[in-house]
Amino acid sequence: MNLLETIDTPIGSYAPDFELPGIDDQVHHLRRYLEKFPAVGVISLCNHCPYVEGYIDRLKNIQAEFAPIGFTLIAMNGSDGNNETRPSFENMKAFAQRHDLNFPYLWDSTQDVTRSFGATKTPTAFLIDSNGIVRYKGKIDDHPHDPLSAGEDYLRTAIASLFLGQEIEIPETEPIGTTLIWRN
Repeated sequence: MNLLETIDTPIGSYAPDFELPGIDDQVHHLRRYLEKFPAVGVISLCNHCPYVEGYIDRLKNIQAEFAPIGFTLIAMNGSDGNNETRPSFENMKAFAQRHDLNFPYLWDSTQDVTRSFGATKTPTAFLIDSNGIVRYKGKIDDHPHDPLSAGEDYLRTAIASLFLGQEIEIPETEPIGTTLIWRN
Protein backbone atom coordinates (compact mmCIF):
# COMPACT_ATOMS: atom_id res chain seq x y z
CA MET A 1 0.00 0.00 0.00
CA ASN A 2 1.27 3.42 -0.91
CA LEU A 3 0.29 6.39 1.25
CA LEU A 4 0.27 9.74 -0.49
CA GLU A 5 -0.55 13.18 0.78
CA THR A 6 -4.09 14.31 0.15
CA ILE A 7 -4.93 17.92 -0.54
CA ASP A 8 -8.11 17.94 1.55
CA THR A 9 -11.14 20.16 1.14
CA PRO A 10 -12.17 21.70 4.46
CA ILE A 11 -15.76 22.33 5.49
CA GLY A 12 -16.88 25.71 4.15
CA SER A 13 -14.60 25.63 1.11
CA TYR A 14 -15.42 24.93 -2.51
CA ALA A 15 -15.56 21.30 -3.54
CA PRO A 16 -13.13 20.40 -6.31
CA ASP A 17 -14.94 20.42 -9.63
CA PHE A 18 -14.53 17.24 -11.61
CA GLU A 19 -15.06 15.73 -14.99
CA LEU A 20 -15.08 11.94 -14.61
CA PRO A 21 -16.32 9.01 -16.67
CA GLY A 22 -19.24 7.02 -15.34
CA ILE A 23 -20.20 3.42 -15.84
CA ASP A 24 -23.04 4.74 -18.02
CA ASP A 25 -20.35 5.73 -20.59
CA GLN A 26 -21.10 9.42 -19.99
CA VAL A 27 -18.78 12.11 -18.62
CA HIS A 28 -20.04 13.58 -15.35
CA HIS A 29 -19.29 17.14 -14.22
CA LEU A 30 -19.89 18.27 -10.65
CA ARG A 31 -20.78 21.75 -11.92
CA ARG A 32 -23.61 20.35 -14.04
CA TYR A 33 -25.02 18.44 -11.08
CA LEU A 34 -24.92 21.60 -8.98
CA GLU A 35 -26.90 23.42 -11.69
CA LYS A 36 -29.66 20.79 -11.41
CA PHE A 37 -29.67 19.85 -7.71
CA PRO A 38 -29.74 22.01 -4.56
CA ALA A 39 -27.46 19.45 -2.88
CA VAL A 40 -25.12 16.69 -4.01
CA GLY A 41 -23.50 13.95 -1.97
CA VAL A 42 -20.19 12.61 -3.26
CA ILE A 43 -19.32 9.23 -1.76
CA SER A 44 -15.88 7.69 -2.03
CA LEU A 45 -16.48 3.99 -2.81
CA CYS A 46 -14.65 0.98 -4.15
CA ASN A 47 -15.78 -2.45 -5.30
CA HIS A 48 -13.89 -4.53 -2.73
CA CYS A 49 -14.45 -2.70 0.58
CA PRO A 50 -16.44 -4.64 3.21
CA TYR A 51 -17.61 -1.32 4.69
CA VAL A 52 -19.00 -0.25 1.31
CA GLU A 53 -20.82 -3.59 1.09
CA GLY A 54 -22.37 -2.86 4.48
CA TYR A 55 -23.40 0.67 3.51
CA ILE A 56 -24.61 0.22 -0.06
CA ASP A 57 -28.27 -0.36 0.86
CA ARG A 58 -28.21 2.58 3.28
CA LEU A 59 -26.82 4.79 0.51
CA LYS A 60 -29.53 3.62 -1.89
CA ASN A 61 -32.14 4.43 0.78
CA ILE A 62 -30.69 7.93 1.29
CA GLN A 63 -30.83 8.48 -2.48
CA ALA A 64 -34.45 7.28 -2.65
CA GLU A 65 -35.47 9.37 0.38
CA PHE A 66 -33.96 12.69 -0.72
CA ALA A 67 -34.10 12.50 -4.55
CA PRO A 68 -37.72 13.77 -4.65
CA ILE A 69 -36.66 17.05 -3.01
CA GLY A 70 -33.66 17.69 -5.26
CA PHE A 71 -30.74 15.64 -3.98
CA THR A 72 -28.45 13.15 -5.67
CA LEU A 73 -25.63 10.93 -4.57
CA ILE A 74 -22.62 10.43 -6.82
CA ALA A 75 -20.32 7.50 -6.08
CA MET A 76 -16.66 7.91 -6.99
CA ASN A 77 -14.16 5.06 -7.15
CA GLY A 78 -10.63 6.33 -6.58
CA SER A 79 -9.01 3.28 -5.02
CA ASP A 80 -6.40 1.28 -6.90
CA GLY A 81 -6.83 -2.25 -5.58
CA ASN A 82 -4.87 -5.31 -6.64
CA ASN A 83 -5.12 -7.30 -9.86
CA GLU A 84 -8.37 -9.00 -8.81
CA THR A 85 -10.07 -5.88 -7.41
CA ARG A 86 -8.53 -3.16 -9.58
CA PRO A 87 -11.24 -0.80 -10.78
CA SER A 88 -12.28 -1.10 -14.37
CA PHE A 89 -15.50 -0.21 -16.06
CA GLU A 90 -16.31 -3.91 -16.29
CA ASN A 91 -15.77 -4.48 -12.55
CA MET A 92 -17.58 -1.27 -11.64
CA LYS A 93 -20.52 -2.07 -13.93
CA ALA A 94 -20.80 -5.56 -12.42
CA PHE A 95 -20.71 -4.05 -8.91
CA ALA A 96 -23.41 -1.49 -9.79
CA GLN A 97 -25.58 -4.12 -11.43
CA ARG A 98 -25.18 -6.58 -8.55
CA HIS A 99 -26.26 -3.88 -6.10
CA ASP A 100 -28.82 -2.24 -8.39
CA LEU A 101 -27.37 1.22 -7.72
CA ASN A 102 -29.81 4.12 -8.04
CA PHE A 103 -27.09 6.79 -8.38
CA PRO A 104 -24.15 7.40 -10.75
CA TYR A 105 -20.88 5.54 -10.23
CA LEU A 106 -17.79 7.37 -11.52
CA TRP A 107 -14.18 6.30 -11.98
CA ASP A 108 -11.36 8.56 -10.79
CA SER A 109 -8.62 6.64 -12.63
CA THR A 110 -5.93 9.23 -11.84
CA GLN A 111 -7.00 9.56 -8.18
CA ASP A 112 -6.63 13.35 -8.53
CA VAL A 113 -10.24 14.14 -7.59
CA THR A 114 -10.23 11.68 -4.68
CA ARG A 115 -7.02 13.26 -3.39
CA SER A 116 -8.41 16.80 -3.85
CA PHE A 117 -11.49 15.98 -1.80
CA GLY A 118 -9.24 14.60 0.92
CA ALA A 119 -10.80 11.14 0.96
CA THR A 120 -8.64 8.59 2.74
CA LYS A 121 -11.16 5.79 3.37
CA THR A 122 -14.09 4.12 1.69
CA PRO A 123 -16.79 5.04 2.23
CA THR A 124 -16.38 8.75 2.93
CA ALA A 125 -19.27 11.18 2.38
CA PHE A 126 -19.06 14.78 1.19
CA LEU A 127 -22.24 16.90 1.18
CA ILE A 128 -22.06 19.85 -1.21
CA ASP A 129 -24.60 22.67 -1.42
CA SER A 130 -25.80 24.33 -4.65
CA ASN A 131 -22.99 26.90 -4.42
CA GLY A 132 -20.38 24.16 -4.48
CA ILE A 133 -19.50 24.50 -0.79
CA VAL A 134 -18.67 21.40 1.26
CA ARG A 135 -21.11 21.41 4.16
CA TYR A 136 -20.45 17.97 5.66
CA LYS A 137 -17.73 15.35 5.35
CA GLY A 138 -17.03 12.10 7.10
CA LYS A 139 -18.83 8.91 7.96
CA ILE A 140 -22.35 8.04 6.91
CA ASP A 141 -23.44 7.03 10.40
CA ASP A 142 -22.02 5.69 13.64
CA HIS A 143 -23.23 2.11 13.26
CA PRO A 144 -21.31 0.64 10.31
CA HIS A 145 -21.78 -3.00 11.27
CA ASP A 146 -25.50 -2.88 12.09
CA PRO A 147 -27.74 -1.04 9.63
CA LEU A 148 -30.80 -1.50 11.87
CA SER A 149 -29.12 -0.13 14.98
CA ALA A 150 -30.21 3.17 16.43
CA GLY A 151 -27.53 5.80 16.40
CA GLU A 152 -26.35 8.95 14.71
CA ASP A 153 -27.14 9.12 11.00
CA TYR A 154 -24.68 11.90 10.21
CA LEU A 155 -25.15 12.15 6.45
CA ARG A 156 -28.95 11.84 6.53
CA THR A 157 -29.17 14.47 9.30
CA ALA A 158 -26.81 16.82 7.41
CA ILE A 159 -28.88 16.52 4.21
CA ALA A 160 -32.13 17.16 6.10
CA SER A 161 -30.62 20.17 7.88
CA LEU A 162 -29.34 21.61 4.61
CA PHE A 163 -32.76 21.34 2.97
CA LEU A 164 -34.44 22.90 6.01
CA GLY A 165 -32.01 25.82 5.92
CA GLN A 166 -30.67 24.88 9.34
CA GLU A 167 -27.10 24.77 10.57
CA ILE A 168 -25.51 21.35 10.30
CA GLU A 169 -24.75 20.60 13.93
CA ILE A 170 -22.02 18.04 13.24
CA PRO A 171 -20.32 19.18 10.00
CA GLU A 172 -17.40 16.76 10.16
CA THR A 173 -16.74 13.27 11.49
CA GLU A 174 -13.80 10.91 11.18
CA PRO A 175 -14.59 8.40 8.41
CA ILE A 176 -14.80 4.69 9.21
CA GLY A 177 -13.82 2.22 6.51
CA THR A 178 -11.07 0.75 4.40
CA THR A 179 -7.99 2.87 3.72
CA LEU A 180 -7.77 3.91 0.08
CA ILE A 181 -5.05 2.25 -1.96
CA TRP A 182 -2.95 4.83 -3.81
CA ARG A 183 -1.11 4.18 -7.02
CA ASN A 184 2.67 4.32 -7.06
